Amino acid sequence: MNNKFEALKAEDSSGSGEEENENKQEPESPPRPPPKPGPGEHPLQYNYGFWYSRKSQGHKTASYDQNLKLIGTFASVEQFWRHYCHIARPSDLTGHTDYHLFKEGIRPMWEDSANKNGGKWIIRLKKGLASRCWENLILAMLGEQFMVGEEICGAVISIRYAEDILSLWNRTANDHTTTSRIRDTLKRVLNLPPNTIMEYKTHNDSMKDNSSFRNTDVFMR
Repeated sequence: MNNKFEALKAEDSSGSGEEENENKQEPESPPRPPPKPGPGEHPLQYNYGFWYSRKSQGHKTASYDQNLKLIGTFASVEQFWRHYCHIARPSDLTGHTDYHLFKEGIRPMWEDSANKNGGKWIIRLKKGLASRCWENLILAMLGEQFMVGEEICGAVISIRYAEDILSLWNRTANDHTTTSRIRDTLKRVLNLPPNTIMEYKTHNDSMKDNSSFRNTDVFMR
């Protein structure tokens, strides 16, 4: 479980104008073995992977998939904390940057087979709240507090210039009972005030308008 975040920091200085490697195809890495809890560790119900993506200013033609980097996977509480303690907190990130925490085998992409019929709850945060809200959300997710079986796919914190955006992805967008339960649990674990605006968007709509956070359905309770 090597920490790969340091290597990712080099991307911040990309875009130097050197293009000699643009057409080179990197060899595919062999699939990594699934993580297993170590002796005496506390296993999680599901294995998970931490992902990182940053919109590159120097290579504007790079696709979303090309910008996704898997930081590492884990299967136990102890392995999670070893990863989490060695990556920067969301509030310390800059620019157009995202952290993704998804169940192993699910890529944080609309088109993934586990995501394509689902959607996500969206909460827009004032600057300065991202780290606390992100930690509360992922601890609730790992601790199975949502009580919706396999419906939860993963969570994303999106760092933007004017605001930060928290989102929680689920498998089945048209199951309104389940999406409502997820919404209510989100409000509780994040201790959101009663007038908080929450938004929902299906991944099918995102694929149609090529947007994560525009043209959402707005809810207020």
